[in-house]
Amino acid sequence: MNPEITSKTETMTESETKKMDVNVADSGSLAPMSSPDGSGEQWQQIKDQVIDILSDLPDYLGGFFNQYQKPIVTIGLLVGVIVTIRVTLAVVDAINDIPLLAPTFELIGMGYSAWFIYRYLLQASSRQELWREINSIKESLLGRKS
Repeated sequence: MNPEITSKTETMTESETKKMDVNVADSGSLAPMSSPDGSGEQWQQIKDQVIDILSDLPDYLGGFFNQYQKPIVTIGLLVGVIVTIRVTLAVVDAINDIPLLAPTFELIGMGYSAWFIYRYLLQASSRQELWREINSIKESLLGRKS
């Protein structure tokens, strides 16, 4: 036999025997294992606690919602407004990327502005009409005369 191979196998067996040498007489700081019956009772207790918590969950959530209803609604509305604004800006940005559509909208805006100036701002009687319309809208929104 080759001497290199025998020395390697001898070293392996020495290290293997060292690994297998365990002192069972000394007990360490590990807790003793519980019997399978004790662990079954423990699992049953944990399961009962989880079931109790889950069965009371609708009551907890209902009480929480009743107690903090106004802040929850306010936060929900704020989140809704933020999402709506972001979606609107994304749609406007997507429309703005379409060729010839942005300049067309600019022309429409300038045309409407010119019509508004001609219709309501050039003559004194039309300015008074515009002021009456603005006041009627304010009254309908605020519910009182200003």
